[in-house]
Amino acid sequence: MNRNTVTGFILIALVLIGFSWWSTPSQEEIEAQKKEQQKQELAQATAKKKQQEADSVKQARIEAAAQGDTVSLFSPSLVGTAEDVVLENEKVRLTFSTKGGTLTEAVIKSFKNYDEKPDVTLFSREAQKMSFVIEGKSGEENIETKDLYFTPTKQTKDELTLTAKGRNGVSLNINYRLGKDYMLHFSIEGEELSKYVSAKAPLQILWTDTCRQQEKGFTFENRYASLTYKEAGGSTDYLSETSDKSETTEEALDWVAFKNQFFSAVLISKDNFHKGAKLQSKPFEKPKNKQRGNLKYYQAELQTNFTGQLAEFEMYLGPNDFRLLKDVEEQSEFGKDLDLERLVYLGWPLFRIINRWFTIYVFDWLTSWGFSMGIVLILITLLLKAITYPMVKKSFMSSAKMRVLKPKIEEATKQYDKPEDQMQKQQAMMQIYSQYGVSPLSGCLPMLIQMPLWIAMFNFVPNAIQLRGQSFLWIDDLSTYDPIIEWSGHIWGIGDHLSLTCILFCASNLLYSYFTMRQQRDQMIGQQAQQMKMMQWMMYLMPVMFFFMFNDYSSGLNFYYFISLLFSAIIMWVLRKTTDDKKLLMQLEKNYQENKSNPKKQSGFAARLAEMQKQAEEMRRQREAMKRR
Repeated sequence: MNRNTVTGFILIALVLIGFSWWSTPSQEEIEAQKKEQQKQELAQATAKKKQQEADSVKQARIEAAAQGDTVSLFSPSLVGTAEDVVLENEKVRLTFSTKGGTLTEAVIKSFKNYDEKPDVTLFSREAQKMSFVIEGKSGEENIETKDLYFTPTKQTKDELTLTAKGRNGVSLNINYRLGKDYMLHFSIEGEELSKYVSAKAPLQILWTDTCRQQEKGFTFENRYASLTYKEAGGSTDYLSETSDKSETTEEALDWVAFKNQFFSAVLISKDNFHKGAKLQSKPFEKPKNKQRGNLKYYQAELQTNFTGQLAEFEMYLGPNDFRLLKDVEEQSEFGKDLDLERLVYLGWPLFRIINRWFTIYVFDWLTSWGFSMGIVLILITLLLKAITYPMVKKSFMSSAKMRVLKPKIEEATKQYDKPEDQMQKQQAMMQIYSQYGVSPLSGCLPMLIQMPLWIAMFNFVPNAIQLRGQSFLWIDDLSTYDPIIEWSGHIWGIGDHLSLTCILFCASNLLYSYFTMRQQRDQMIGQQAQQMKMMQWMMYLMPVMFFFMFNDYSSGLNFYYFISLLFSAIIMWVLRKTTDDKKLLMQLEKNYQENKSNPKKQSGFAARLAEMQKQAEEMRRQREAMKRR
């Protein structure tokens, strides 16, 4: 380990110590945090007290209504019996309760839970609550649907109207209509309410849900479950998946989605949700002993227009399938560009473009042939390798040229051994590369070429619902991890299992790193070669780090990386075996003779880089000359 390396480690340690000291809060900041916490606790206690008082008033009204005392506008509907009403088609089964008049359970058909039970329960009455509040005029109480008992006044196989009767001919209707797929259309309509409610006050919606675990891998699924929303006429965004996050929106919203990894409940407003919507997402800890748990708690406090005592909504309750979401969006009757397909996260703009216009089309084309999902992943890998092969080969040949020129480089630069001669050494190297027509940076291209594709697949595979429940070879489910060993309890950095595809991915990564490092080592000289010895250990440690990162990831993603790296290693091995160094050197000598007779004919980048270094060296000499004067 040389002096520069030791100095580097010392500087890194000093930076870490300094950052730790800088990030530690001062005593004043700690006191301020305590005061803020006390202020929040007081506000919560005050809100709780107000809620208790409001509940007491409601209970008094209910008791008065039960005794026939008409103290409330909707006193006839404050007492009753809760009953369930079901709307159902081939895709979903939706259960509504007459207490509150809202959806209490959503079951998505034809999708199994990870424990092999039929159908997926997106949410249940114990976990999900929705309530609508209509603000009353001065002196009139607010109308809250959760306190009312509704009566089914219209019911068919796909339509339902629930009505809450009030005094003086007043009533409140909630009309539901189930589409052919996963879209539910509904509206809230008041009759003879104008005397009792504020004309300009919005309709308030409080929607909460405890997002339940649907897949085997709690940690992985929790990473892709998020409260997502779309700004009206704008882009989509989401709250943090990993921390307790609350946000008040600054723009009006088209929709809000309570999203699992593969399924979503999306509430859409015809007249938008007003800006200032309050959204909250709170993750839960992983349950012990592999028990099935809850992922997150979602809450949305929304407002929308209630002009003319009418508000219209739609609700998507279904899988996060990119093509399906685009098709279902056409069933919307609001004429909006909803961009529901954004629920399938495809990555940042560059990677989203790759996935949107390449990966999805190729994936759909291959699955249309009836191949299993594992074969599809292999074929996608082969296709990508075939597309990038010409560039990879060109890059490899550039590195091979540098390798066969290594003896000449060593001979031409052996006099530049001192540290202060490194600039001259680099110039001499660039000069030789330029004379022989070699670009020294082309060897970096294989990783640069593959990296965008790797990252694109990193975003695509975990969100591809087509992999859910699909088996291949020893893998039971390509959408989650494939354990070869499991145990109770949790080991830091590993978890409670070992994933075989993750182990294979790391092994192929080691193999690929070996070929890459050998290729780079064979072309480096002097101090570069010494530095490479240190670098290679870092490269060999990367697969170990990847193991701790990807052990919880889906076996489909790990399998794709395993196949991709294995093919990359094979390609590099074949290119190395089929490259004749003697013939390559002869070709370079021919280039040298041509460039010697025609000095202007040199490789573009190498020539420009050499010229830049010459200019830098000339400037250095001029500065030193000025100092001597």
